[in-house]
Amino acid sequence: MFRPYYAPVSPRSRWLALLLCLVFGVLGAHRFYTGKVGTGLLYLCTGGLCGLGVVWDAARLLFGWYRDAYGLPLIY
Repeated sequence: MFRPYYAPVSPRSRWLALLLCLVFGVLGAHRFYTGKVGTGLLYLCTGGLCGLGVVWDAARLLFGWYRDAYGLPLIY
């Protein structure tokens, strides 16, 4: 019997994470949303790594390269 292979994906939405990144990126909201609490606190204390981390994360979210805390790609 044929069983198709399904790659595991995160239950978190890529577009919601991108919206959180663009609106509340300097507070690390997108990092907290995807389960990356440690770097979320770092973004909260440093203003999103002076804005550079927010730009980097926004680009990674836009192109689909961003992963959650478990290394899974985000769903659309």
